Amino acid sequence: MKRPQGRGLESARKHIASCLTELESILKSADFLRSCFDESCEGDIDDKTTASGFEPIGFDAMLNSRLSAPTPPRAIKILSWKKAVEYFVKLLHDLDVICSYSLDPHLESLLRFVVQFQKSQPDLVARSHLQILNLVNIVEQLLLVQDGKLYGRDPFFAVINKAAALPEATKNHDIQKNESFLQLGMVIANFLNSDGVGNSSLPNKLVMNLLKILCTNAAWQRRKLGKFLQDWRVIYVQLELAFRNEYGEVSSSSNDENTCMKIFQHILLWVEEQTYWIAFRFLILGFELELYSTGEYCMVYWYLYAVLIKLTEKTHLMMAVSHDTAKRKGKKKKDSPKDLARESRIPPAVLFLQCYICLAEGLTMMLAALRNEIPVFHSPSPFNTEHEKFVQHFELLQRACIPDHVSYPSYKESTTHARFSVSFE
Repeated sequence: MKRPQGRGLESARKHIASCLTELESILKSADFLRSCFDESCEGDIDDKTTASGFEPIGFDAMLNSRLSAPTPPRAIKILSWKKAVEYFVKLLHDLDVICSYSLDPHLESLLRFVVQFQKSQPDLVARSHLQILNLVNIVEQLLLVQDGKLYGRDPFFAVINKAAALPEATKNHDIQKNESFLQLGMVIANFLNSDGVGNSSLPNKLVMNLLKILCTNAAWQRRKLGKFLQDWRVIYVQLELAFRNEYGEVSSSSNDENTCMKIFQHILLWVEEQTYWIAFRFLILGFELELYSTGEYCMVYWYLYAVLIKLTEKTHLMMAVSHDTAKRKGKKKKDSPKDLARESRIPPAVLFLQCYICLAEGLTMMLAALRNEIPVFHSPSPFNTEHEKFVQHFELLQRACIPDHVSYPSYKESTTHARFSVSFE
């Protein structure tokens, strides 16, 4: 699995299949091993550390308890034989999922794969094959980032070109040597404490850090995403300010300047879309970690609704920009009626987000109406007010102004008058 550029993934899958077959045979051997002993085992066999149920020969399971200090970290309880086998079975299945990935260079597909992979709650060993290491003087051939490139073959700048739907002219236009682009790159470099030399720190730092965070466990991931969200927002503000200073007063510019202006506009739109995607992921992880109580669902769905509206808007714009870029590549002289009909359709990804919006809005209004009309659903906490709960859950989003003009008073204003059209008797 650690071969460069994913060359060993097919071979790794064969080894994984062989290991799973061996584990299945090991499980079947339990009855035979127990039958080899005349006397019966005391206690439940599921709690024993051997298949036969008897103590292992030449190994004392309590050795770590006697040698460890009385202070944390304390002695680790050894897994039972059955749980140990189940652990390795799940680990091999998780590794097989990693090896079956097609190494798609599209950033959207990669993020979707990592998020979907995390839903199975993989072990640290499986996640470590994806995660990016920042250890000094240690070279690890991990899957996602190798030698500063995606899968060891795709430069991150090229990956961002596809994700941000940059104009075709960027292939022939050496943007990374452009004076204006370097100026924006230095703005980001100063913020991230990077050198800003060569490749822009925008695609490299942002994407690599995002992938690293998404490969951690759910609790750590949510904490890091909340803080990382502010970095993306600050970078967007700095990019927008530098862009306005560079092109705000330009009325007529050369083709070279127009190309750079389009590139910056696409990058700004891409950064904003990713910012709202991170905010959406941050809120969803709260459900997975069961951080919201029943009485707080109304405000969470309301905030999720506000974030989804902005995310859908930015996603639709990015797809429209990507479609225009692809259309220019085709160089069609005349659009056919079928092509015009395709253009008028809403992309499936946008429709899916719109379904999320409708669900979030419906759940918000339903919970708000239940709270307003049925006293049993309105039980204030003796420890903190609803406003304090709002601040506790969304403080990191509020600091980053995601979305703009969203606050507790606006939440109260939109849910106070929610009512059912039918009476409950």
